[in-house]
Amino acid sequence: MANRPDTVVFDIGNVLIQWDPRLLYRSIFQNEADADRFLAEVLPPEWNLEQDRGRSFAEGIAEALARRPDHREEILAWDTRWHEMVPGEVPGSVAILTALKEAGVPLYAITNFSSEKFAECEQRFPFLADSFIDVVVSAHERLVKPDPRIYQVLFSRNDLAPERTVFIDDSPANVEAARSVGMHAIHFADAVSLKAALVEHGFPL
Repeated sequence: MANRPDTVVFDIGNVLIQWDPRLLYRSIFQNEADADRFLAEVLPPEWNLEQDRGRSFAEGIAEALARRPDHREEILAWDTRWHEMVPGEVPGSVAILTALKEAGVPLYAITNFSSEKFAECEQRFPFLADSFIDVVVSAHERLVKPDPRIYQVLFSRNDLAPERTVFIDDSPANVEAARSVGMHAIHFADAVSLKAALVEHGFPL
């Protein structure tokens, strides 16, 4: 198979480590509807995406506080209690990552992540620092998925041919963007289906 991939590129959030702001804010508000309203209106996904794009947490929190001073404690918690949004590894995924590494498969990652929190997660989850030849972090590049340019950073920096790579992400938009630049791509749902998809692509699992 001429275009069979030999390299695996992982997303990180909700593929290797869990991330869900509702875990924190449902404990703060103790009311699911209030938590969801806060995350839709006060700290919506597009606000968080700016930290992924390179805005510092300090700047992001300051912007939110200026806009909604009535939610001071809840806004500050996004920084000070951020790790409560990240309860641990995604079940089964790190075992797949480890098996690929042990089999000698070249491993990379492309992740939408703030600089500060990615550094903290590398300390908390050592496999993030130990498993990959290169990690393209959106905040470092000031590019976020699904912008095709962030995938090109990986290719050019590591001299990779997209058709030799398979990309794994939980976001359908990011998967489609990867395919649009020539990568094989797997939409992540759980570790069992991921393993089956990788075996189908020819990886030794």
